[in-house]
Amino acid sequence: MSQPTAGDAGTIDVGGDLTVNRLGFGAMRITGDGIWGDPPDREEAKAVLRRAVELGVNFIDTADSYGPNVSEELIGEALAPYPDDLVIATKAGLIRPAAGRWDPDGRPEHIKEACEGSLRRLKLDQIPLYQYHRVDPNVPLEDSIGAFVELKEQGKVRHIGVSNFTEEQIRRAQAITPIVSLQNRYNLSDRGSESLVDLCEQEQLAFLPWAPIQDHTDNAYVQQLAEKYGATPYQIVLAWLLARSPSILPIPGTGSIKHLEENIAAAGIKLSAADVSVLTTGKE
Repeated sequence: MSQPTAGDAGTIDVGGDLTVNRLGFGAMRITGDGIWGDPPDREEAKAVLRRAVELGVNFIDTADSYGPNVSEELIGEALAPYPDDLVIATKAGLIRPAAGRWDPDGRPEHIKEACEGSLRRLKLDQIPLYQYHRVDPNVPLEDSIGAFVELKEQGKVRHIGVSNFTEEQIRRAQAITPIVSLQNRYNLSDRGSESLVDLCEQEQLAFLPWAPIQDHTDNAYVQQLAEKYGATPYQIVLAWLLARSPSILPIPGTGSIKHLEENIAAAGIKLSAADVSVLTTGKE
């Protein structure tokens, strides 16, 4: 069988005007251990990015805090000038003063400065999707989102998304500006954002699940389905995400071409409705 591509997952519209294949790539793990510093081999990391695009990935998610800066630098080096259909999404709002630390910084001046750095590293004139990485408890959410609005008005940002948000925080942001995407932790075992997946489907927002293939190792049914479909457990949980809601845009990440190809191959797996139901509910 030929290698499936991200296009086999179908498409999704982000913000109403950016149509992308519904299996993207998360570029957090092309950095060093602990998401800190350079990867062991920068050329290999760039090869992974290029292979992702070859396999039909046209949505890549990153953040200035990955490395920090390293992930964005590698994307710019490997892929610019970008194909016309490639959407780069990045985030601001977390700083990395040391390895192992992820400190919120939602000050408007920081977000504006971070945007300039991301534009430079990614070699972009405009960020297609700019996401507020996490609410800073020391800064009013409205002030932080206001900085994103200013950047959009200046043409430096096309669409605004949010990450690690509750419904109440989403509503506060939506009162200020259109929000086109939500990126929260969500996978087969961690369903804390279940209601927000449904909200995104109802309101036609893209839902980007982070940690999409974690925490499934104890699920016996996943193992059974892997055998049934001739797939890996990782592929089964990705196929389930694709089947769970048309609003879900999985962004699995890796620093390995082999693992990348395995992840993308999940787009070619079509789980039966019965299998999706059992995975979703945990009941046969």
